[in-house]
Amino acid sequence: MKITPIQIQQLYTFTQQHYVEYYDLQTELVDHLANAIELEWESNPTLSFETLLNKEFKKFGVFGFMDVVEEKQKAMNKIYGKLVWGHFKTFFKLPQIIGTFLSIFIIFQLLKSFAISHDIAVGLALLLLISFWVGLIRMNKKRKQIAKDNGKKWLLKDIIYGYSSIGGLSYLPFQIFFQFESRFNLIAGYSNLILLFFMSFFIVSMAIFEYIMFYVIPSKAQEYLEKTYPEYQLSNQ
Repeated sequence: MKITPIQIQQLYTFTQQHYVEYYDLQTELVDHLANAIELEWESNPTLSFETLLNKEFKKFGVFGFMDVVEEKQKAMNKIYGKLVWGHFKTFFKLPQIIGTFLSIFIIFQLLKSFAISHDIAVGLALLLLISFWVGLIRMNKKRKQIAKDNGKKWLLKDIIYGYSSIGGLSYLPFQIFFQFESRFNLIAGYSNLILLFFMSFFIVSMAIFEYIMFYVIPSKAQEYLEKTYPEYQLSNQ
């Protein structure tokens, strides 16, 4: 026996009812469940579709599809992290490296030249932190609008548009900055030029990461989604 189109739709509904909201993950689970049910029918053709579905679902354990969802989120966050890192490295290759080090040099000279260099460094870090959260809010609104217009949610798309553990943890470098600043007592004019250069490098790097997360990758979202999901283009026509 073969799964019918109506039963396929029932499987999609079943995954939705069990807290799988992403279409790509729903499709993977539907394929898995459908194949398992058809295989079981070969030896037990008298069993009903519902009976076999419940039997297969029990194999996922007491947490149902939650473990599968978590593993998929980890995998997609890893893909996203590689995209971000790949773009970040281009800023340290010609010709972008010229602008990168020029920016670091300008901030380095700015911090070294003023008696209130400590306040300037903290101010720049706070400005980046504020712009980061403003960017996340804007991306989140865009994500919701896209989901509303399309009706389907894709895990990688949500990650690209700021709805991920990466988005939630991206403020961690700023905590490191303030812990570093406090622990090494940099208030006295940044007498240590190595530490001063580190702060300049850190500030520019965070600005680059924000630019990549909020502008570069979203502008290439269609390309990345079609590469990750072969069915993405067809599902959005």
